[in-house]
Amino acid sequence: MIKQISVFVENKKGRLAKITDVLGRGGIDLIALSIADTTNFGIMRCIVSDPDKAVTLLKDGGFTASTTEVIVAEVTDKPGGLARVLELLDKAGISVEYLYSFVRTPSENALILFRVENVAAAKEALQTGGVKLLTEQDIQNI
Repeated sequence: MIKQISVFVENKKGRLAKITDVLGRGGIDLIALSIADTTNFGIMRCIVSDPDKAVTLLKDGGFTASTTEVIVAEVTDKPGGLARVLELLDKAGISVEYLYSFVRTPSENALILFRVENVAAAKEALQTGGVKLLTEQDIQNI
């Protein structure tokens, strides 16, 4: 299981800086990051070096944080690479709630994080389709 952290972020000057400061002072490395916002708030979603410690640090710092299970797939980094993976999920009847990519990768392929409703079915569909899925240990070694 890959743990993703989601943090509620008020749209106020300096809030994101405070969140990343809490993580940085706690020795937490950000490996992948996505921020979605609305008028009054946003959600920072991230993969970090120590998700359990990060959630504790954030909650102790007064932030609302939680973890969710996600899938990380190695995707061919060329035109059509992502489309092929999404087609596998579509054929299996699996909807993607959201996705984002990693900043760093261990190879020439892209790493894409997928949040889906049925993680087990998505894993099976992707692995059957020949897509390499990363483990928590793989993520920590990036």
